[in-house]
Amino acid sequence: MATNTVAGFVGLGMMGLPMAEHLAASAGMDVRVYDQSAARIELLHAHPAWGHALHAVSSLRDLAVCDVVITMLPNSAVTDAVVLGDPQNPGLCTVLKASTVVVDMGSSDPVRTRELAQRMAKDGITLLDAPVSGSVAKARSGTLSIMVGGPDAAFDRVRAVLQAMGSQLIRTGEVGSAHAMKALNNYVYAAGLLATSEALLVARRMGLDLNVFADVLNASSGRNVATETKLRQFMISREFNGGFALGLQAKDLATARGLQQATGVKAPQMNLCADLWKQAVNELEVGVDNTAILRLLERHSGIDT
Repeated sequence: MATNTVAGFVGLGMMGLPMAEHLAASAGMDVRVYDQSAARIELLHAHPAWGHALHAVSSLRDLAVCDVVITMLPNSAVTDAVVLGDPQNPGLCTVLKASTVVVDMGSSDPVRTRELAQRMAKDGITLLDAPVSGSVAKARSGTLSIMVGGPDAAFDRVRAVLQAMGSQLIRTGEVGSAHAMKALNNYVYAAGLLATSEALLVARRMGLDLNVFADVLNASSGRNVATETKLRQFMISREFNGGFALGLQAKDLATARGLQQATGVKAPQMNLCADLWKQAVNELEVGVDNTAILRLLERHSGIDT
């Protein structure tokens, strides 16, 4: 992209904050951030670009000058509210100039993403869906994998913006396709995490050395992302802070199940995972980490911790 691209960034959560930091550190970027939490904005004050290439704005109206606006929000409902607004609170569709590209980097519902893209097109604004794969640690290191759906011309315009936050860009097809693939990817991850949790509980009941068991899994055919990056680090250690909220995983599983139902595919394991994570949301404390699914299984098995 051209030098001095003006980029807006909406949503400074656990993932969004380090992503915005990397974007602001990239040459030729003028980044305007917006978040309803003043505390999240304050965390950026120590960034070397603060006050120069990195600024906070007080309202979405202040993003009218942007060439591209990134949203990193928790779900489609919040994203739709920010983009469409209401009579009292104008959304991005109202304030952005025609030809602006909006990039939804959250994990939204692909059906709603397509509907939103059609609505935005009436105002001359293009929507790309670009959800990310990777932990908070990868967001901090700028090595996220980013799936991107939408028109090629819009992707070419924002390629440099995305490259500032991720090490791998994967084109997925039309708008909405990236959100669909992200939901299905997170189902596969959840299935691996569930299998890892169940095997861990059996190993514990047998009195096996759990750290050795982790070594065996990671050197054998049972290896997966959960065994490599969650098992020893956050489950055996019982830190349960892997950086991905259980509620967000439950939301992604519900999205994946919606796709399964819409296509008529029989997927009993997907339904099992979706039901189990929904139960975990209802039974565990609000805001727990996704690795806390282990705690739900412990409770159901009567295992003392």
